[in-house]
Amino acid sequence: MSVSTEYSQSKKRQSALLTNLQLRWRLFKRKYATSTGAKHIIVRLVMYLLILGLAFVFLYPFLYMITTSLMSNADLDSSSVNWIPTEIKFENYAIAAQLMNGLDYARNSLFVTVAASFGHLIACSFIGYGFARYNFPFKKVLFGCVLLSFIVPTQTIIIPLYLTYSNLGWLDTYIPLIVPAFFGFGLRGALYVFLFRQFYLTVPKSLEEAARIDGCGFLMTYWRIVFPLAKATLVVALVLSVVWHWNDFYESGLYISSASKGFLPPRLSLIISAASALPEKQAEMLRALGLDDGEDTLNNAVVMAGAMIISAPVLVFFAFAQRQFMQGIERTGITGE
Repeated sequence: MSVSTEYSQSKKRQSALLTNLQLRWRLFKRKYATSTGAKHIIVRLVMYLLILGLAFVFLYPFLYMITTSLMSNADLDSSSVNWIPTEIKFENYAIAAQLMNGLDYARNSLFVTVAASFGHLIACSFIGYGFARYNFPFKKVLFGCVLLSFIVPTQTIIIPLYLTYSNLGWLDTYIPLIVPAFFGFGLRGALYVFLFRQFYLTVPKSLEEAARIDGCGFLMTYWRIVFPLAKATLVVALVLSVVWHWNDFYESGLYISSASKGFLPPRLSLIISAASALPEKQAEMLRALGLDDGEDTLNNAVVMAGAMIISAPVLVFFAFAQRQFMQGIERTGITGE
């Protein structure tokens, strides 16, 4: 065999070996990529299942409340009806609204909620800016008192508060529920001060220095430059304030004694007591409302309808503000000086 022939066969063997190795490498990469893709899909499926499970845990009370509020008395007594009612009965909402005298009490709740929430936004943002930007005597001590007022339960100081408002002649009015909010106190006011302070600590001081060079004073710098930047934190504080003031039972029950000045959420107890009353008493209540006691009944469906009426304003408000609320939660970081 000549040298050239042997060299040619050697080159062919090397080429075949190289081609074989390349083919094996491609098969390995394809198998590995397919395995990784399958693992990725499995991981995503598991995550979605966990999210759906957690979402169901949180949504279950609302789903139960909505479906039960639309059931008839026969559906409530039937063991075969769990989620989907055989007859949708919107009359339950009318009965619940009439029992609670919903429009008048909702007007009272809305007035106090809007006024107190507005006071919290104005006062707490201003106080938080002062704690974030200015040094003054006993600053840390005063900020510690602010945090302490949030940690200490309201029940521990309710007696001196009640006596103070009584001496001022504020009882049985909305003043004890609204005026403290304009001073950064009130319901969870310290939390909003803390949130605004943490946000203002992240704002570059160069913006305020540039405003001062342009001739802006303290109030103008705060109102024109710094306050508009806190939009996300404003939404967070607004949502929390609205929810807590709307659902407040404790302070409103202590300071308000007139039935005509009451609020909507506590009226749910009236429906619960009516639903647990004797049939004769229920028939009397229905006739007093101008309803047919033969077709309409006070049952658990009416109770759930009342709970839905009370929850609906807060749910609708949060549905419109949820995106800004989540962005505000992300941007309101915890930073140090």
